[in-house]
Amino acid sequence: MPAIYDRREYTLAGGLISYGTSYSAAYRELGVYTPKILKGTPAADIPIEQANRFEMVINLKTASSLGIEIPRRCSLSPTM
Repeated sequence: MPAIYDRREYTLAGGLISYGTSYSAAYRELGVYTPKILKGTPAADIPIEQANRFEMVINLKTASSLGIEIPRRCSLSPTM
């Protein structure tokens, strides 16, 4: 059954589509917070940031096997 997932890993494992935050970008953001915490900045002084990067991944092999055609006019970079 075709499904849309929230993590890229599901699509890489054979799922059809994933759409959600970029976990790699979130992990990089930890590099901004970590020095502040280690220097003793109070938690109340560290702003909470909302995710600003989202990614959509389409498994073209799975789409093809389901008979779903992805239009070429989509500006997708084929990763699968």
